[in-house]
Amino acid sequence: MSVLNANRRTCAAALFKSLSCHRNIATQHLHPCLRDLTSALAVNQPCFSLSSKDVRILHEPTHFYSRLLEIIRRARRRIFLSSLYIGPEERELVCQLHCSALQENPDLHVYLLLDYNRSTRPGPSSPVLALLPLLRNHENRVHVSLFCSPMLSRLATSVVPPRFKEGWGTWHAKVYGSDDEVIVSGANLNRSYFTNRKDRYLHFTSQPILADYCFSFLRLISSFSYQLALSDAASTEPVITWPNPSIDPWKIQPLVQHSLSNFQTRHLMSSAYPPATESSSSDVLLFPMIQGGQFNIREEERTVSLLFHHLAPQISSFVVPTPLMNLTSGYFGLYRPYQDLILKSSINCDILVASPQANGFYGSRGLSGLIPEGYTLLEQRFMRAVRAAGRDATSEGGSSSAVRLSEWVREGWTYHAKGIWFSPSQSSPPILTLFGSTNLNSRSANLDTELSFVMLTSSEALQKSLQAEVNGLWQCAVPWRGAERHVRWRTRTIVGMVGGML
Repeated sequence: MSVLNANRRTCAAALFKSLSCHRNIATQHLHPCLRDLTSALAVNQPCFSLSSKDVRILHEPTHFYSRLLEIIRRARRRIFLSSLYIGPEERELVCQLHCSALQENPDLHVYLLLDYNRSTRPGPSSPVLALLPLLRNHENRVHVSLFCSPMLSRLATSVVPPRFKEGWGTWHAKVYGSDDEVIVSGANLNRSYFTNRKDRYLHFTSQPILADYCFSFLRLISSFSYQLALSDAASTEPVITWPNPSIDPWKIQPLVQHSLSNFQTRHLMSSAYPPATESSSSDVLLFPMIQGGQFNIREEERTVSLLFHHLAPQISSFVVPTPLMNLTSGYFGLYRPYQDLILKSSINCDILVASPQANGFYGSRGLSGLIPEGYTLLEQRFMRAVRAAGRDATSEGGSSSAVRLSEWVREGWTYHAKGIWFSPSQSSPPILTLFGSTNLNSRSANLDTELSFVMLTSSEALQKSLQAEVNGLWQCAVPWRGAERHVRWRTRTIVGMVGGML
């Protein structure tokens, strides 16, 4: 019977995807080089059509934090926050949830989805302790879920030190919403991300369908997560429980894979039949992508491959201009399939990485202090591959469509931005961007659970905002100096052992 049901589900999914091929997603307003890509994306990914007037690109950590507090104060029905963790010092944020949201709105509920291992680090500064006042005052309206990657077995969990458990995967999606608005970012809810750690932040307003999608995704993952509670109102210690005793938390992979596949299929179908007359103000298309390598959910990989396969051939159709792809990651250990796509492509590619001093682990004690040096090693390997492919922009006789690597440097700041921007020429603004939680590295592809988006737009105003975002990041760029840096043998050894975790 289970085999029969599985076959039925497979056939249903195939039927849904077959129907989705015929979705009437308008592409006439998009740049010609995006139209085939859009049709290809629509086969497998849900799609949201919206107006550029409802999209705001924020540029500074302080702007992100103030906007986050604003959407909390505006909330009337629900607040949903997904992050790796909430910093133990974030008293103002917790106070806003308590005072401005929950006390003022008796029907409002707060939903938090965080990573289990990162949020339960032992000690008096454990992030989870900062949430206890919310549970104490609003037990029935505050829902805290802690997702634990099943990549680490039950036996290994009892042996591996607490901080190192995060190496086997984390909950990494960064989505901050209330009612019908959403901020998608790569930033966590910690003081440095609000002050001097550079990231990306896209704010979508008046988007009930997008907000419902994000909320439903988080609630689905919460059903496979530990739940945080208090034993009684006076307790100072949290109680963490697994919601379903019939499911082993170390063996949830098949269930999560099935649930996520069904989730995307349902939303694929719900966006399959847009209104016959599409509003002229709908000049943005948004495709969400879930990446959970441990669950064999690899939508980001499929999407990045489509980007290169559909955009690169456009070059052969024109003598000029050559398209430009800007790519950045604060943790640049580029996933090997993405590296291969870049090396084989004829698109100009400008890449921005964190300098060692701008790496969030710079100056850390213990083994984590070697992480910036480990990324230098990965950058050196990447540039050797670039030169071997004849794609180095700094080499004499290099390809006219080349790869240029720069590093981000700003005194007293760290760098955490990630994403892709595509421009049809060197002198034109981006018409497409990939953004969200992914670092575009092996860890994001195989270990962490990510939610990212591809946004395409015909709006000149939004394209200019995307260009301003690129300019703001690259204004702190200097030529890559990694070739001059010495990487110690012990760092090489460790990277050889755990390179896929970086």
